[in-house]
Amino acid sequence: MRSTDELSAWVRDARRRTLELVADLDAGQLLGPRLPIVNPLGWEIGHVAWFQERWALRHAAGRPPLRADGDSLWDSSAVPHDARWDLPLPDRDGTLAYLREVEESVLALLRDRPTGPVRYFTRYTVHHEDMHDEAFACTRQTLGYPAPTVSASPRPEGVDAGPWPGDAAVPGGAFRLGAEEDDPFVFDNEKWAHAVEVAPFRIARAAVTAGEFAAFVEDGGYSRRAVWSERGWAWREESAALHPVHWRRADDGWERRDFDAWVPLEHDRPVIHVSAYEAEAFCAWAGRRLPTEAEWEMAAATAPGRGGLDPSRRRFPWGAEEPTPERANLDGRGGGCLDVAALPQGDSAWGCRQMIGNVWEWTASDFLPYPGFVADAYRDYSAPWFGTHRVLRGGCWQTRSRLLRNTWRNFYTPDRRDVWAGFRTCARA
Repeated sequence: MRSTDELSAWVRDARRRTLELVADLDAGQLLGPRLPIVNPLGWEIGHVAWFQERWALRHAAGRPPLRADGDSLWDSSAVPHDARWDLPLPDRDGTLAYLREVEESVLALLRDRPTGPVRYFTRYTVHHEDMHDEAFACTRQTLGYPAPTVSASPRPEGVDAGPWPGDAAVPGGAFRLGAEEDDPFVFDNEKWAHAVEVAPFRIARAAVTAGEFAAFVEDGGYSRRAVWSERGWAWREESAALHPVHWRRADDGWERRDFDAWVPLEHDRPVIHVSAYEAEAFCAWAGRRLPTEAEWEMAAATAPGRGGLDPSRRRFPWGAEEPTPERANLDGRGGGCLDVAALPQGDSAWGCRQMIGNVWEWTASDFLPYPGFVADAYRDYSAPWFGTHRVLRGGCWQTRSRLLRNTWRNFYTPDRRDVWAGFRTCARA
């Protein structure tokens, strides 16, 4: 259980990160174009404060609303996505004043009445803000805004560590997928651990690199109908994709857009901003496949033992210790991805590198409820998206380290390319 002082520090830290991610943007940028994959940032920063007020102050502590119009402006379950550009939102100063008022009220509540529900829902809202902060950075990338300046630790050593080829052999067997009931905090879609049987498999020690993916592009991968699934090919034709979304050809090779700047493609860093359909097509071209989420979690959370698997489970690939800069590239540190061979201290027991941090990893698994699923108090977190989304695992360089563990499930529709998502592969049986 996190202490009240630590929760208070998290509240301050999350709000500081939110403000850093929009501090340099003008009114036009805070509104932005009407796109299905982004929110207007001016609306979204108000939403994270409203969500914290809704659950920590009103639900957990029984407080009255701070604004009479808050629900009509910022309730994402009630306000349609396309309507968010047309709302009578407060101006920038008014929105920031609301963020400050909510923060101060929550901190005072933690100081004066830190009940169990207050502590739980404060933590829930901090993690909600963490997820939106990552979305803010994705929006800046999508819209070509300058890279954000955030307070994070310096970039770790070994950035240019090179490739990390090869597979790890995992013997498979009986495995408990998901979070155990003694975990102090998990989201509803991680509940609860249940027995699955996993066949032996071989999984790549690292995510697919940009250089490896460039070979697929250069070999005409986007025009090879045979390597695309039916849905994937329909997406490729509709999107007219010929290469990853933020790539372009230059005189001396490929470049990618990093926020508002074009940079030479870093061949030993993971490929990012690819959809699940692109990942599947690469796998078919390479004679590989995506891992299931059970395979991914087994490779991250288990260790060798007598006759196969050790019965104990790891919270993180490297063990029980919290993420550090030497183990995982998280928290917006250093402004981007590292080479796939970096950070050997974060290896799983099977030798898989960067299973936490650097880049989200698509899996082959649809986002579905675990057996006996019961929605948490915020019912719209998981349940509306079952059956239409695909599971991603591991986190990316923008993800906050306090959010993650081996059982954490992210989920997006398989066409999404705005996320900092890549993938690792498995050998075909």
